[in-house]
Amino acid sequence: MAGDLGTLLKRNYNGVVDMDYIDLGRRIRKQRTLHGWTQEALAERVNVSTSFVGHVERGTRKASLETLVSMANVLDVSLDYLLSGSMNNSVIGPMPRGLNSQQRSALKEILSTIQDNLSEWEKDD
Repeated sequence: MAGDLGTLLKRNYNGVVDMDYIDLGRRIRKQRTLHGWTQEALAERVNVSTSFVGHVERGTRKASLETLVSMANVLDVSLDYLLSGSMNNSVIGPMPRGLNSQQRSALKEILSTIQDNLSEWEKDD
């Protein structure tokens, strides 16, 4: 269902990729809690500070590519999984035009919940 990472990128008018760091942080937090780990436990495994993990999970700081790869590895998920929901383009296509920021945020949350549940349902089959 999910395409390669290149198809998930949405570029703004300057050609820069728009990232949703809050969504990235939510995915990291979700996987960390599924493992039953504290932020401190994840930080130790990735070799970063506990406060940095907290910032990344809240979307207030950006992790390097190396740190994201390390987090994906210790969380046993693909980097594509961590990043796919973070691009301002979902697996079903770009966001509809004309939505205000609150509507876009609500729609992204709904789509993220659906996407997470679909992947869990696939595991049951």
